[in-house]
Amino acid sequence: MNIAIPKEIAAGERRVALVPETAKRLTKGGIEVLVERGAGAAAGYPDEAYTDAGATIVASPNELWAQADVVLKIQMPQLHPSGQHELEWCREGTVVIGHLQPLTQPDGVRHLKERKVTSFSLDLLPRITRAQSMDVLSSQSTVAGYKAVLLASAELGKFLPMLVTAAGTIAPSKVLVLGAGVAGLQAIATARRLGAVVSAFDVRPAVKEQVESLGARFLEAETDQAAEDAGGYAKQLSDEQHKRELELIHKHIKDMDAVITTALIPGRPAPELITEQMVKDMRPGSVIVDLAAEMGGNCALTEKGETVQVHGVTIIGRLNLPATMPTHASQMFSKNITTFLQHLMEDGALKLNFEDEITGATCITRDGQIVNDRARAAAEGGNGT
Repeated sequence: MNIAIPKEIAAGERRVALVPETAKRLTKGGIEVLVERGAGAAAGYPDEAYTDAGATIVASPNELWAQADVVLKIQMPQLHPSGQHELEWCREGTVVIGHLQPLTQPDGVRHLKERKVTSFSLDLLPRITRAQSMDVLSSQSTVAGYKAVLLASAELGKFLPMLVTAAGTIAPSKVLVLGAGVAGLQAIATARRLGAVVSAFDVRPAVKEQVESLGARFLEAETDQAAEDAGGYAKQLSDEQHKRELELIHKHIKDMDAVITTALIPGRPAPELITEQMVKDMRPGSVIVDLAAEMGGNCALTEKGETVQVHGVTIIGRLNLPATMPTHASQMFSKNITTFLQHLMEDGALKLNFEDEITGATCITRDGQIVNDRARAAAEGGNGT
């Protein structure tokens, strides 16, 4: 069986789906690993490291895809700079595994269907114990939460920690984190390690203990409904509940130096948590890092992919932060995707059991059909919800 690792071609993408350390474990198990020339270079993994791991370097992407039984990718297959779509080079029945984000990439899903590719997207993993080691959302969110604090610190004209100097005592900066999922918790931990005074808000009261265990203050709003779905993700609130959470955020944001926003609802636009009036009321020189920029942003003034200054506040809407830390992000992604691949295998060969909870939930397309209901709705013009 040939496992192929193409070079990622999405703008700004520096990660690679498989690192040499993990490739070595596969080749030792008798699997042929094919790596496109230069695939890992931007992440700090040269071709020589892959050959030392027993992999074979392939010069061109079309040659790589043509030989592949399974393709491991970060991003959805797309139009190559050569003018051909990556999927045009693969055989029918090829298996593609990656962080494909099918709910927001309907064109990509349609291409997978038309090429009769069997595809799996790891962002659709069920939140069960067996799937934790495959969870790319968690691993990459860890990177994003960490980097968000570094970005805020770099833009903020203040120290984060309290400093006692010959020129007097410098008070610590105050940081607010909105959303206490994996990215939010990592942002809290990083800001605390750097010495900031940290507060956090989440609509799910159940995360209070986690927030406080990291040394942050948890801001609580009154809740009149369940704020999380059966999978543990935050869900859309009633208008009245949303109004109350905005009032709470507005009350506290005025006193903050930096705000990290991480709130997302799967399959929906990001909830607006910071209004323009809130930005106007923030301290001059303060910073917002909006990790939900890809899905419209948690701040009303976020510009996707841009850093802007509005009302004296710097608002950072950079995309794909994990790609800015490609070495460790790739290392973590590689372990996730390899664990998933091994889940699909038995005795060194693929054995796809679509009745399995993990396999069935993550499959997008097979046999020329879109088999995931939400991905089908998105591809057919619905919203995927």
